[in-house]
Amino acid sequence: MGITTSQQLQNYYDIFRDKEVTYTKDVLRTLAVDPRQIYVKCNGAQWPCIINSTSFMLARIIVGTKGGAFAAMAKKDPPPVSLRFYFVQQHDQPISFFVTGRVTEVAQYMNSADLAIITITFSQRPPDDLIDKVGTMLEANSNAIRRKEERIVITEDTKRRLNISKDETIIFIQNVPRRCILRDISFSGAKVLLLGIEKFIQGKDIILRIRFDEPDEIITLEGHVVKTSPVEDRPEIIYACLQFDEAKVPTSYKIRINTYLTTVRKNILSAVSQEQEKDQKNGDKKPLEAQKTEAAKAADAQASENASGENADAAPADAPQA
Repeated sequence: MGITTSQQLQNYYDIFRDKEVTYTKDVLRTLAVDPRQIYVKCNGAQWPCIINSTSFMLARIIVGTKGGAFAAMAKKDPPPVSLRFYFVQQHDQPISFFVTGRVTEVAQYMNSADLAIITITFSQRPPDDLIDKVGTMLEANSNAIRRKEERIVITEDTKRRLNISKDETIIFIQNVPRRCILRDISFSGAKVLLLGIEKFIQGKDIILRIRFDEPDEIITLEGHVVKTSPVEDRPEIIYACLQFDEAKVPTSYKIRINTYLTTVRKNILSAVSQEQEKDQKNGDKKPLEAQKTEAAKAADAQASENASGENADAAPADAPQA
């Protein structure tokens, strides 16, 4: 992942300021949060707590009603509190920081007499690390809907940019493993090349596994086959178009696809914008802002064209073996 600029952090804060994220297992894994290291500090003491949700304005935590944390924060005029966040990093030191705030609501948690959910409203903008991690995830979820059909053709360059180990992988069709080769991927699906007979694969449920680097992980994608087509002069080899189950697509996968698409768009936009600034200096009288708007449109069009280009119909030399 690239370094997030201060402008991008400000954009995340402005756009997603009030967006509340519930810390499900998928979110905890995606953000690399260690829930055992989450603490709330109040009156000089600190207690472990369960983080339920956050936005850039507040956090909601769950504590036991019989513990010291509840006793300190459930007072009529509770003192200021600090919430500790803890993020694990694969090859670096963990990221840990406190966010200060005040208790603004105490309520029973899901009709439980033993648990309470406490809302802590932040006193100031949270640290950039929190904005970066949560903002990146929220942007990916948003673009997974808005740009779900944009396809990324798998080449040596795109594999490197996506940190995909290799295009050869495993697909389970009706729980039977088969070797296949990735031809393109998107937020919503993929196209693979494999040995098989069309009528036995069309419409079948699938599980596709893709291995990524940095961080190392194998992402599992569930879905079904929506279309098949034969490879010319190779009837035993077919293309299978896959559609993923949107509700089961891991957030970490969305972040990887979104990072690639936004990087490509920024690179195209930067190149077009620089060229138009040169034209401006050389006598082009069109206002620079108008040129930048046109550059953005051109970048979107070019990125879409690059992402959705059709694969060649010729079967590669390294076609999957039975």
